[in-house]
Amino acid sequence: MKMKNLSKLILTFVFLISCLCNVIAQGYQPTTYFTTEEMPDLIQCLPAPPDSTSEAFSYDVLRYMWGKMQRYDTERAEMAKRDAVWSYEALLAELSVPFGLEISEKGTPEIWKLITNSLATVDQMRVAPKAYYHRTRPFVYFHEEPFMESDKEFSGEGSYPSGHTIRCWTSALLLSEINPEASGAIFSRAWLYCENRVITGAHWQSDIDATRSGASIGYARLQTSPEFQKQMAKAQKEFKKLVKNKKISQE
Repeated sequence: MKMKNLSKLILTFVFLISCLCNVIAQGYQPTTYFTTEEMPDLIQCLPAPPDSTSEAFSYDVLRYMWGKMQRYDTERAEMAKRDAVWSYEALLAELSVPFGLEISEKGTPEIWKLITNSLATVDQMRVAPKAYYHRTRPFVYFHEEPFMESDKEFSGEGSYPSGHTIRCWTSALLLSEINPEASGAIFSRAWLYCENRVITGAHWQSDIDATRSGASIGYARLQTSPEFQKQMAKAQKEFKKLVKNKKISQE
């Protein structure tokens, strides 16, 4: 228990540092709609990661091998590299394409505020299960170098659940609520984004599968916040205005 408590403290510190890095990078400090204690506990909500003797883990291994083969596909490998970048800007630059509008702090301030505040809120849920399970990452398990040099900094952090996945899937849910007509394209790209974490060897397939559910649980909790609802309305209004202006300028 002492080791788990220590791990939890370390991961909480890492979580705060990652949030600080985002603040420095974008010049905006996200605020959360709920505290960590007010968000669902993913240790209770999600199943434990597969045991190393289970059939589910055998599938994880097969998917890890599959991921390594995908690296020979230059286009997919480049996509996986882009998706490995740990920042709001990098994530939203990828999802902007299927969303149909470039998302940025200056260009779409209301959408940006909604997403970054929401991600800061949902992101809190991954800290406890990462510390509790402290699951070994695939490239560490197989004693291999990670496909992405940047993933080395996460080698001591548990792989379950996936931080990249919880951010991406939450963002996809939010963007689809803002622009429902583009939901198919948004989720198609988000699926590849999450899958790319298997290709880089940073996560097991079961990490990704469980985290999508975890993000959906967090998204459902967001819906109960009056402040979230107000900001969502502002984001939707901003989107409609920008799309209308874009159409007018093209005519």
